[in-house]
Amino acid sequence: MAALAWVMMGLAIWHFAIFIPDRFWGGIVGSLVCAIIGAVIIGLLFSGFSIPGNGTITVMNAVEAIPGALLGLAAAYAIGVRRGNPALHL
Repeated sequence: MAALAWVMMGLAIWHFAIFIPDRFWGGIVGSLVCAIIGAVIIGLLFSGFSIPGNGTITVMNAVEAIPGALLGLAAAYAIGVRRGNPALHL
């Protein structure tokens, strides 16, 4: 159940990516994937590489995923900038 909370928190944080220029590696879909993967990896790290079940999940399980989602977005942005993706302006 905590894995669902991590994925949902990664998805929620990803929505804030619209406020910065789209220079992500893989575009907006690449940023989504990186945010979710980062949230799950950091969530696993905080929980000792085990996924808490229904009986042990708390609000903190979702909060633990926030740094991972931000790190995932930062990594996708850094890779995109390094590869020379132009900023898309509408």
